[in-house]
Order: sequence, then C-alpha cells, then structure tokens
Amino acid sequence: VPYLEEFSRTALEGKPLQFETYFASLKRHFSISVAPWGQRGFGTIFLDISDRKRQEQLLEHMAHFDALTQLPNRVLLADRMHLATARADRAKDLLAVCYMDLDGFKAINDSLGHEVGDRMLVEVAERMRHCVRAGDTVARLGGDEFALLLGELVSIDECEKALHRILEAVARPFGLAGRNCTVSASIGVTLYPMDGADADTLLRHADLAMYMAKQSGRNRFHIFDPEHDRRTRFHQEAVARIGHALEREEFVLFYQPKVDMRHGTVVGLEALIRWQHPQKGLLPPGEFLPLVDETDLAVPLGDWVIDRALRQMAEWKAAGLDLAVSVNVAARHLQHEGFVERLGAALARHATVAPESLELEILETAALADVSLASRVIDQVRRLGPRVALDDFGTGYSSLTYLKSLPVDILKIDQSFVRDMLEDAEDLAIVEGIIGLATVFRRAVIAEGVETAAHGTRLMQLGCHLAQGYGIARPMPAAAVPDWVRGYAAAAPWTPA
Repeated sequence: VPYLEEFSRTALEGKPLQFETYFASLKRHFSISVAPWGQRGFGTIFLDISDRKRQEQLLEHMAHFDALTQLPNRVLLADRMHLATARADRAKDLLAVCYMDLDGFKAINDSLGHEVGDRMLVEVAERMRHCVRAGDTVARLGGDEFALLLGELVSIDECEKALHRILEAVARPFGLAGRNCTVSASIGVTLYPMDGADADTLLRHADLAMYMAKQSGRNRFHIFDPEHDRRTRFHQEAVARIGHALEREEFVLFYQPKVDMRHGTVVGLEALIRWQHPQKGLLPPGEFLPLVDETDLAVPLGDWVIDRALRQMAEWKAAGLDLAVSVNVAARHLQHEGFVERLGAALARHATVAPESLELEILETAALADVSLASRVIDQVRRLGPRVALDDFGTGYSSLTYLKSLPVDILKIDQSFVRDMLEDAEDLAIVEGIIGLATVFRRAVIAEGVETAAHGTRLMQLGCHLAQGYGIARPMPAAAVPDWVRGYAAAAPWTPA
C-alpha cells in the first residue's frame, strides 16, 4: 500500500501529517492528510486537487512564456541566461546573446491589422526555433523583438552560421491575408564573457549592436563593438538634447521662396527647420535632423513643423499675404500611426488657412521603403486638401517603377542634378528625363539648386518653369518674408536675385 510507512509513523508517534502526491494510474493530484486515531490508529483524508494543480501550472506557464508565440519571455530568459553564463564559466567556452528586431513589421501591422501581424510573429518564432539547436533559447521580449541564447560555442563562426540561417528564414515570404508579405531582421550580437558579465549588460550591448545593424542597412547582424557602443551612446545623448530643445521651443522655421521663372512670381515657400542653440547659435538642419530621422523623435518634431508652418501661414494671411508653404516629412513621421488624423487636427486648428495651401514634401526614398503604405497615406492626405510633392526625385533606385503607384502632385528634381547639369551631360539627361516623366504622368515639376541665371534659362528651355535655390533667395526668417515677396520682381526670362 503506498505511503503505509508514513501512515504507520503517524499512528505510532501521534503526529499529524499532510502532503501532496500524484497517482499516475488515476492521473490525478491529491492532498493527503493523516491524523492519529485512538491508540496506535490513524485516519486519512484524500482531497482531489487536480484542478488546482492545473491552474498553478497554467499560472506558472503564463509567468514564464509568451502568450502569443509560446516562447520563453523576459523572466525565463533571465533564468536561462544565469544558467548559460554559469555553464560557460565551467566549460570555458563562449555564449552568444542576440537581440533581434523585425524590419518593416510595423507597416504590415498597420496596413493588414494586428491579427495578421500576430500570425506573422507566430510564424517568425517557429522559423527561428528550426534554425537553432535544441539546447539554445529563442525568447520573445515583446512586440517584434526577440532574443537568442546560443551556448557551447567554440568560435564566433558557429554563431554566425546560425544567424545567417535565421536571416534567410525570416526573409522568406509569409502567406498572410491572401498575399505574400515580407519582412527582414536586424540582429545584434554580444559575446560572454568578453562583452559583459551580467544579463542586463549583455542584453544592452546586444541591443546597441542591433541598432548598428539597422543603421548599416538592415537584414543583417552586427557583432558588438565597444567603439560603436561609445558612438551610439553619443548619438542617444544627442537625440535626448534635441528632445529637450523641442520642449524648450528652441527650434525656428526659415522659409525659402519658390518662383515661377516665366512670370517672375512667387508661388510658395519651403519651411526649413533651424535650431537656435543657446550656446552654438543657429544650427542648420544637417547638424541635427540626421540624428532624429530614424528615431521616434521624428514624429513630435515633424508635427511641430507642420503646426508652426500653419500658424505662420495664418498670421501672414491675416496681414494680407496669402502664401503656400511646403514642409518636409520624414519616413518615420509619414508611416507613424495616426499621421493623417494629426494632420487633419492641425488643419482644423488653423482653419483660416486653406488646406490646399499646404504642401507636404516626402523624400522619394522614404516613400519607396513601403510603397503600399506611402500610397495609401498620400491619398488620404490629398483628400484633406494639401498637395504632396516627391522630394529628391531621381535619387531612389526604383523611380520609374513606382512613380505610377504614388498619387503625388509634384516632382521635385534633386539639387545634385540641377547644380551640375550645365557641365555634366549625364546630370542634364537625368533632369530632362524627369521633366519628361512629369509631363507624361501629368505632374508638376520644380527644380531645386538653381544658383545662376544659366540654370534658370536651361530649365525653362527644357520645360521646367518652377524653381528654388540660392540664386533666387536663401532661406530667411519669417519676419523677412513679407518684404521680400512684395519686393520681388524678375526680368524676363529670368535673372537671379
């Protein structure tokens, strides 16, 4: 009889006993209480606790595993890392800690819905499992972020082979919602014991390395480098300073005129951000925007530019000067959830400004990163009233392929082609080709980088009459715009200011 010895001891010693056990033949858990009964006797109570045990096991699982993918979560990952580092210490070998983030997942989530996005995450998790050994760990950190523990490594080459398998597996198309969807992955790698002594440090270094993988072009892995770590920390600190500058309202907008060279008329202005730095003075956008464009700060900064430009337009209109203004929109800003709604709210706040007086300039490379999403957002923007220009046109790899897919109003010829077109036959051919495309696709076209009368004359000969550049006017503060506009008069066909 099972537990007869325990029962007898209770009878002989007169001490009660309580314990839990599992009866395999019954497939049930029981709580057994034993108490003395009379002289050298005992009584027992068997309580079926199977339901409670199942609930405890479920709670234990939920505490340590991701509900969507069933991968280990952060809690279990920390335990596994503790065990893996201890094992690496004993065996004197390497442990790779990897931080992986999906590239392009947000666009799919936004365009196809969270249910489709969740199905993709489940499939990504399954593909990753098949790329590593049974003793390795694949964990989900949250969102589209994953972690990998690859242990018992003799060299980094073993780790690199596994990561190449994962990158190839993730990049294969996913059949979701009746269409083939693709994403890629950026992976950061840090090695124990060289790159950190504890789990937090290793994960932080892997995260920094992942950031470098994204900066290097995505769909790749990057092994942690302390020098890159130093530069990345400098970058993060600089971004934080820019965020503080936005809070303290240290940014201002300058405006560069756009003209119709045929008639000598001002057709609008481009709003260009400047940083009125308390120590360094007025900083051009090239000194801070590249730090921002790939961060979440691009969204509030971009919203600020739109709102400030609309406010200035309203002030000019109240003073009798009705001017169209264009603003630049970064890729992250354009693709951010709620962009169109926030734009509509800004237009409503400045209701005296005609929506069609606002123009959004979207970098061609930003639009081509996700043509489907860009096309949808551009269409929604145009329904609100603002016009949309494709900026730096001709610098992307697929300009001709995607021009038809993007419902833009204006093509903006990049200044790099205009500036050298008088001396470089290839640049001239590109400019002529873009103007021809604009005609075929019924788009307006404007040239940037017009610096001399010869530039203007040649552009008009090619059929482009709208222009901006230092030869017309440099960017100027808002206060200088009214006098410049009222005083502007160009001789036919055109002469520089």
